[in-house]
Amino acid sequence: MALKVIHYPHPTLRHVSRPLMRVDAELRAMVDEMLELMYEHEGIGLAANQVDLPYRLFVTNPTGDPDSPESERVFLNPVIVRGAGTAEGSEGCLSLPGLYGPVVRKTSIRVQAYDLAGNEIDEELTGLAARVFQHETDHLDGTLFIDRVPPSHKASLRDELEEFEIDFSSKQESGDVPSDKSIADRIAELERLRT
Repeated sequence: MALKVIHYPHPTLRHVSRPLMRVDAELRAMVDEMLELMYEHEGIGLAANQVDLPYRLFVTNPTGDPDSPESERVFLNPVIVRGAGTAEGSEGCLSLPGLYGPVVRKTSIRVQAYDLAGNEIDEELTGLAARVFQHETDHLDGTLFIDRVPPSHKASLRDELEEFEIDFSSKQESGDVPSDKSIADRIAELERLRT
């Protein structure tokens, strides 16, 4: 299946992802495709929801550089165990292209997850890596960065968000995007296969 980045307000972006129970060749191929899409769209993180998959999985490369594969990370079933400190920073999202807003995040977090080989990850992340992990974990819980911007700033995004909503609605009406029911049925089937 060819993956593509979906845009707000696609229902899968609000879907709470389910933990993965198994990794196979097909899932590894999906991860490779997610990394390619992340670079193609000049991102530094991409969650499964953003490519219309209901799995607790995301990929990151805080450098954003495809020529730095040593910085690539794959996180399966990620959990934030604890966090410390806070800082505000500007965030954007590949599912809301062109939109940015200030978001307060923890500056240091302890995380647990698994990699594709099934090895447990248990480490402290700081700075940009911590921000990206929190942003992508939010995605897996159906939360977008626009949910975390201050109300005063969100008001300034309203017109652009409405444009996304109108565009999505017209694509559903024309059949370019499946109906909400078709999307929900597909998500349920994908969950049945892997979670």
